[in-house]
Amino acid sequence: MNMRTGPALLIKTVCAYLLLCTTALAQTHEFMLDNGLKLLVKEDHRAPVVVSQVWYKVGASYEVAGQTGISHALEHMMFKGTEKYGAGEFSRIISANGGNENAFTGSDFTAYFQTLEKTRLPISFEMESDRMRNLSLPAEEFAKEIEVVMEERRLRTEDNPQSFVYESMMATAFQTSPYRQPIIGWMEDLEQMSVAQLAKWYERYYAPNNAVVVVVGDVDAKEVHKLAKKHFGPLASDEIEPQRTLTEVAQNGKKRIVVKRPAELPYLLMAYKTPSLKSAIDNPDIPDWEPYALEVLAGIMDGGMSARLETGLVRGSELASAISLNYRFTSRLDTVLTIGSVPANDVTVEELEQAIREQVQKIKTETVSQSELERVKAQVIADDVYQRDSIFYQGMAIGIFESIGLSWKLVADYVPAIKQITAEQVMAVANQYLVDDGLTVAVLDPQPIDPSAALSKTPGGPADDIH
Repeated sequence: MNMRTGPALLIKTVCAYLLLCTTALAQTHEFMLDNGLKLLVKEDHRAPVVVSQVWYKVGASYEVAGQTGISHALEHMMFKGTEKYGAGEFSRIISANGGNENAFTGSDFTAYFQTLEKTRLPISFEMESDRMRNLSLPAEEFAKEIEVVMEERRLRTEDNPQSFVYESMMATAFQTSPYRQPIIGWMEDLEQMSVAQLAKWYERYYAPNNAVVVVVGDVDAKEVHKLAKKHFGPLASDEIEPQRTLTEVAQNGKKRIVVKRPAELPYLLMAYKTPSLKSAIDNPDIPDWEPYALEVLAGIMDGGMSARLETGLVRGSELASAISLNYRFTSRLDTVLTIGSVPANDVTVEELEQAIREQVQKIKTETVSQSELERVKAQVIADDVYQRDSIFYQGMAIGIFESIGLSWKLVADYVPAIKQITAEQVMAVANQYLVDDGLTVAVLDPQPIDPSAALSKTPGGPADDIH
């Protein structure tokens, strides 16, 4: 979410954020059930609404070769019935009670959520606890649903040239890390997937001691705890076999690929290897401040209409018709900072790449001004404030941190850490990580488009798969 505001409102939102962080700590309650399920309740009494989220610590980065996409496929099947509720009954009952529900699969987690009027929370807990251990996985439903997943892959990736380039880039940038695998899975793995594989995956990871339940809204934490013990408490825990995750091997030079695909325009994607907050905390050789400095660097480069990439390459030299930078701060493992861009008319990809490199070199050699640093800090903080104004995103922040192996309490450290970042630290991480030895460059070479094909023109990039 990127929302632009004036300076006066930014100051107000920063102050509001600091107050919000303080109250978030005071109003978030943590409980642990006897079976290992963690319950986190954030009270927010502004409206008679509640968001309930169940997070499982499993996603695409837990998968092995030959079974890619299984986490996402299982997410789809979680709506296909239990011994108690038939296929589609979960969604029908939530809708009949005035709520909405969905699910998403990421690299590091799978989550299921409902938004309901506060008195309807027991309905959510009853059905979520039921499908946590009692999924039926009927073969006929799987046969239909795997076709849906494969069609989803065709539309989102294979018929979307920029998304296809992103997928190819990740598979090239990462050699041993599971982040080289797409969340939706490789098509060959989807074609060979079986109900037996899904059942084994479900039995291995869908257990109360591998789940976090997050509730945010107009509720009383103690009452939610009682409700959780009633519905989730009787579920048996299971021994979760740790998944061995391969550490990414050192990259010793720039990688470059060209992807030929039917498309109207060329596309350039540059990816630099970087640590995430979690991987920095886990690695004693990486200072904890570096991920926060990368967040500020991302804001300087691509933090609105006055950011460097926009002013320098889109509205300035007019070398790019579109450009964006993405850094995934909350990943379980080392990640990448990506810069994706479409060249303007009569501009070659080579010229655009050189211009981006000049912008990167500038932030590595010229100290960011204090006024620019403060503006970006205010914008980064404000963006986070707007997300936290939603009870759904309050739950998301808590759930993501817990699912990747960090404490929810670290959410409140974000603003103080960002505020402490200096211009020298921004320059330091630029020189440490924006280097050719950790760079992968992917170029889309557009091929003629079949007039009968309906190709998506939506810009590609990292995204979680939504049910």
